[in-house]
Amino acid sequence: MSQPLIIPRRAQSTKTTKVHRSTTTIGFVNLGCSKNQVDSEIMLGSLVTEGFQLTGDPKQAEVVIVNTCGFIEEAKEESINTILEHGHLKKTGTCRVLIAAGCLAQRYQGDLLKELPELDAVVGTGEFGKIAEICRDLLAPKKRHRRLWISQPPYLYDELAPRLRLGKQHSAYVKIAEGCNRNCTFCAIPLMRGKQRSRPVESIVAEARQLAAEGVKEINLISQDTVNYGVDLGLREGLVRLLRELVKVEDLRWIRPFYLYPQQVTDDLLDLYAGEEKITKYIDMPLQHINDRMLKRMHRLGDRAAIEALVDRIRTRIHGVTFRTAFIVGFPGETDAAFTELRDYVEQAEFDRVAVFLYSDEEGTGAADLDEKVEREVMDERRNAVLAIQESIAAAKGRARVGSILDVLIDGRSAETEGVLEGRHEGLAPEIDGAVFIDEDSTSSTHVRHPLPEIPSPKPGDFCSVEITDAAAYDLVGRIVRNSVS
Repeated sequence: MSQPLIIPRRAQSTKTTKVHRSTTTIGFVNLGCSKNQVDSEIMLGSLVTEGFQLTGDPKQAEVVIVNTCGFIEEAKEESINTILEHGHLKKTGTCRVLIAAGCLAQRYQGDLLKELPELDAVVGTGEFGKIAEICRDLLAPKKRHRRLWISQPPYLYDELAPRLRLGKQHSAYVKIAEGCNRNCTFCAIPLMRGKQRSRPVESIVAEARQLAAEGVKEINLISQDTVNYGVDLGLREGLVRLLRELVKVEDLRWIRPFYLYPQQVTDDLLDLYAGEEKITKYIDMPLQHINDRMLKRMHRLGDRAAIEALVDRIRTRIHGVTFRTAFIVGFPGETDAAFTELRDYVEQAEFDRVAVFLYSDEEGTGAADLDEKVEREVMDERRNAVLAIQESIAAAKGRARVGSILDVLIDGRSAETEGVLEGRHEGLAPEIDGAVFIDEDSTSSTHVRHPLPEIPSPKPGDFCSVEITDAAAYDLVGRIVRNSVS
């Protein structure tokens, strides 16, 4: 999803930096996942610290930076189209320099410069910390030449890096590691991000304290392989150790780890989820498939029996857990029987949230050379079939919540409906899940079970007790029954 810079927030840093004052305006477009968003925030923080001026309108920018995604075919197409769209600003706007950064840049490097003459520079994932220097170099008189800034990606930000956060003031992403050591045959991430490199526990905790001091109530821990955090640092059960330190950070309310690979999930980790109030009862675990042959061809560890046992163990040990997963349809060799097994499993398992991705051949991955390719039309039909089943499951789960009272984090007013607030309970992650919609006038209604005097409207970042009064497929509707839940 394209995410242009809209409202810049100040860059945070404890470093003493010599600022190079500049009147040059920067326009920035972020594409892709939350990990890309953190990279964008670090680049923006560096640019602000170095004195560049930011604008939310790329048409007014002298330098336009597109932080690209190269994960799957659709993401690559979006990145290319965005570069082309902003390339026109060299004729219609004030753009002097156009930069492609990020995953697509790292992966295709010189091909981008060759095929896209609009580009002035390609900046890989190992050069984010140099973005201000790169911009100054490209703008220098008599030094204008198109070039690559590519290295093996050693860059890993720390708590001292300037950061200008996008999105909500009360919720933040914290990248705890970069790269991946897995060998999934469908995935190009190691080609773009390298081997896993974990940040030290102390660095992550220091960043969490800084964020809490800024008013952040929810931190979302992200990486390519979160359950494997710290293995490269020699840590045993590194994620457990990290979480035990993070729960000590005052003023944080929710800590939400993303992307748990379905191995190395220990009882210690599950007990921590179950016993620590600050750790959301929310498991994000892409399973990718359930058919044994597909799992083997994907180079995923474990088989159906192991997956089913793990899912049961998670649900048994973490009371009320919300389980989000993801599957790939159309992987080479996925027969009608293999897909039917997957579809039936989704219906049987009744996950809370399911994402379904279409397989795409990615150069340099093991799956690209596999035989038994599946037609795109068949993939679309399979995805739609799984999503239809999951929508029915989600709707039933939503209806079961009607009448319950949930703690909800208020995200702000709805952008689509006047007089409506949006929020999330702990089983709803930011951006990828649904929302709880709250009519600001509903608290004084006499037609609800717990009529109350009018309650002052909460602010973004407040926690409220909300009675659920209605449900849709993925969203809930409710009314506030108590404000400022501690």
